[in-house]
Formats: sequence, structure tokens, C-alpha cells
Amino acid sequence: MATLQEYLYWLSLPKLRWTDVLEIIIISFLLYQILGWVKSTRAWTLFKGIIVILMFTIFAMVFQLNAILWILSNTLNVGIIAVIIVFQPELRRALEQLGRKNIIGSIIPFDEQKEGERFSERTISEIIKATVELSKTKTGALIVMEEEVALGEYERTGIPVDAIVSSQLLVNIFEHNTPLHDGAVLIRKDRIVAATCYLPLTDSLEVNKELGTRHRAAIGISEVSDSITIIVSEETGSVSITKDGKIIRNVDGDKIRKLLGKSDRDTKVKRKWRFWKGRE
Repeated sequence: MATLQEYLYWLSLPKLRWTDVLEIIIISFLLYQILGWVKSTRAWTLFKGIIVILMFTIFAMVFQLNAILWILSNTLNVGIIAVIIVFQPELRRALEQLGRKNIIGSIIPFDEQKEGERFSERTISEIIKATVELSKTKTGALIVMEEEVALGEYERTGIPVDAIVSSQLLVNIFEHNTPLHDGAVLIRKDRIVAATCYLPLTDSLEVNKELGTRHRAAIGISEVSDSITIIVSEETGSVSITKDGKIIRNVDGDKIRKLLGKSDRDTKVKRKWRFWKGRE
């Protein structure tokens, strides 16, 4: 009987107070916001690396690898400080977003249906039309379409535009000797948010040496985000697309439509089962 009572004691649920439930809700909400912020920035790659290190630490603890455990324990404090220094801009923007966040709107999304779409058919058609026109006239262009990862830090390097996407506007922006032709255009959903944006250049040694700065910038932004970038060569007029650090050269309008349409469908599938989301 004593053994049975002890077993039943361990199976019994602890007594929950209303304050315990409140704490669980608050902690869950904070963890969700932190994970959402991490996933929408370059910190997501670092977060995956930390998970690998934690798994390696558990492996070392199970098999009593004392030397490795000593190294990990003595470098933990330094590693935390290094993370804070490296991701200082992201941490600062996270605090700024927290100050501007609508808490009620983050918990209860009233515009979930509107948020589900990434690019409309009209926007895709206008981008393709502008790309074809720029290719015919051999006008260099760099068009970045934001996906899940926010590109706010690169948006701030350019000039705000905040206009509905149209082929005429895109062609005019990249026209030679105009104030906005140098740099990249950033498109978020169905709007051109900024022009003359500066993008990070790739340092990959596998990039073809005949590709210029415009192509290297397009590959660079695709390495640090999930964006899709269209490049029009100023020398040949050929059109290329970058995605996930890879470049697809000599594409036509049908290929662009296929890639953008696939990206839009993937976004809808990802959001289909998302009942709770954060909103800035």
C-alpha cells in the first residue's frame, strides 16, 4: 500500500492557482515573441547553431567527455557576450519593435486573411512587364522581393518610396541618370517600399568571375534572407534570379511567374495552420 500510495502521489497533478496559469500564459507569449523575432532575422541561423552546440553538450555529458565539458563551461560567458556584440543592431531593433507593438493585435489577429497573401497576380504581372522592358533596353536593374525574413535594415539604407508596384514606376526608377537608378528596389507585398538600397555582397568563391557587383549583391541578399531577387544585366540585357544563395541565369517571364507564384503558395501553406502570430 505504501508503494502504491507513493506511485499515485507522483502521478497526481500539482495544485494550480490562478497566478500559476497567468505565469504560464505570460511566459508562453514572451517565448513566442522571441522565437518569432529570431526567425525573422539573421539570428535564426545563429539559433540553429546554438541548438547544435546544446545537443553536442548533452552528448558530452552522457559519455562523460570531461575535457569538452570543461572547455564549454569556460567559454559560455564569453560566448554570450560575443552574441550580444555581434547581434547588437538586431537586439536594438527588437526592443524598438517591442515599444511599438500592439499587444492586443499580436494576440488576436483581426486581419489574418489580408496577411496571408504575399504577392498579388497584378504585382507579379507588373514586375514581369517591367523586367521584360528593362531587358529589351539593356537597363540594369535589381529588384528584391521580401519574403518571411524582414529586410528593414536594408530598407533604411535607401530612399523611401511607398508606392503601389507598377511597371512604369519600376522602369522609371532604373532609367539612366535618374536619382534613384543606382542600388536595389525593395518590394514588400504589393508596394515598392524603398529604392537605391545597398545590399551585402557575397564572398562566395563559387560565383562566376564574369558576374558584376549587381549580381554579387543579389546573391548576397539571398544568402542572408529568403528573398527573391531579379537582376537585369546592363551589358547583355539578360535576366537572372537569385534565391537561397543560388542564381538562375537567362530566365524569361514564365520562369519568373512560376517562381513568384510558388513563393506565394508556400507562404499561404505556412500561414494556414498559424493561429497565433505577432504583428508590428
